[in-house]
Amino acid sequence: MSTPADTSITTKSLLVRGYEVVIGFETHAQLATRSKIFSRAATAFGAEPNTQACAVDLALPGTLPVMNKGAVECAIKLGLALGSTIAQRSIFARKNYFYPDLPKGYQISQFEIPVVQGGSVEFYLGDEKKSVRLVRAHLEEDAGKSLHEDFIGQTGIDLNRAGTPLLEIVTEPDMRSTAEAVAYAKELHKIVTWIGICDGNMQEGSFRCDANVSVRKPGAPLGTRREIKNLNSFKFMQQAIDYEIRWQIEEIEDGRTIQQATVLFNPDTGETRAMRSKEDAADYRYFPDPDLPPLVVAPEWVQQVRAAMTELPRVMAARFVAAYDLSDYDASALTQSREIASYFEAATQACGQAKLVGNWIMGEITRRLNAAEQDINACPVKPAQLAQLIGRIHDGTISNNAARQVMDALWADPQSQVDVIIEAKGLKQMNDSGALEKIVDAVLATNPKNVAEYRGGNAKALNALVGQIMKGSQGKANPQQVNEVLRQKLG
Repeated sequence: MSTPADTSITTKSLLVRGYEVVIGFETHAQLATRSKIFSRAATAFGAEPNTQACAVDLALPGTLPVMNKGAVECAIKLGLALGSTIAQRSIFARKNYFYPDLPKGYQISQFEIPVVQGGSVEFYLGDEKKSVRLVRAHLEEDAGKSLHEDFIGQTGIDLNRAGTPLLEIVTEPDMRSTAEAVAYAKELHKIVTWIGICDGNMQEGSFRCDANVSVRKPGAPLGTRREIKNLNSFKFMQQAIDYEIRWQIEEIEDGRTIQQATVLFNPDTGETRAMRSKEDAADYRYFPDPDLPPLVVAPEWVQQVRAAMTELPRVMAARFVAAYDLSDYDASALTQSREIASYFEAATQACGQAKLVGNWIMGEITRRLNAAEQDINACPVKPAQLAQLIGRIHDGTISNNAARQVMDALWADPQSQVDVIIEAKGLKQMNDSGALEKIVDAVLATNPKNVAEYRGGNAKALNALVGQIMKGSQGKANPQQVNEVLRQKLG
């Protein structure tokens, strides 16, 4: 990861016990190709050990790697999505290290000239817009997997994953808090799944992150970083980074020096522990791979990929702002996934009330789905039903409180109908102005203290009167109409 000597990064800092936190990410996204990056072996997850490893993956003598065009196309898509430069010429290198699950004794990767260079990932942290700069994204092959838990006193080697295509996406050290780091990872996860280059399954290792964490006093040079490897859930990511920050600060305050290292997070203890000293580029003895010619990406190919790509989330969010008069924050929230965006547009087109639709999706629907640990695909209320419900709110048939009762019924029985529920539960708002005026007059007559307080300048007294009127109407009065009638009668 890039570690520039200057300290002029302008990201707003959040101090922890007087220390500034500095975080950078290296993310491995497994590419959604049917075959491996340099062979025709399958990449499907869950096969019996060593049944998807061919002669190339096993590094048998006389075998040669052949580049997978689909993997390169995935890299191009990511570069286009993140505003990066797509290198017209990049090269592959051998990254030398020795593990039992690395048959060749080296990994084919990219070093000096990666295929994707620069770019940024933009996202919201609360209502504040953030941007994290990318150094690069380079193509490489995955290693196999060592299995320790299934063999007493021995280690099994599964080479099914060896040669699986990866994009390693490397950031500048631009993040200044755990919350910002997790928000960045979620946004990157959204992008790679949105454009279809990665399935994003963190449990299966398709999207795994390494966090480089250091601390320093404000204005001081960058501190010594420790790399937390293979974070495969956003929850563990948050816990691991928080622990590492606390640990480093305590080490420094106890007079000890931070040693650069690779560490692992143990979710059972909530702690990180050093695995080995951190390698630098020189330790890997990179040199150009003699079996692979330079990768040449013609501008025409980039344009073809661009033309075939789906609408990007940031482009869709900008369109939502322009077409539906949404805020930047709301547009970003409603493009968290293609499924949420599709649900929003379908409901909006059916009722024409974009802001109300957005509020209900981000509020009531998201709350219910989160409680059930489900996503929008599991929502029992269809966009057309939400549109009809919002239509009844907009035309004054029901109040927001009554609408939540209708939503309860729809959630429990998705086959039910909005208007039938409203009639059956007697949820229609009172639209008889004469009947409402009688209730208002009765409340004013029995609450002279509140009337006097309001006329004396206490605006809060009006709320007490509104509450009494709503109670008198059994919740069926239109709150807006109640306020209008009240203010008129109170002068």
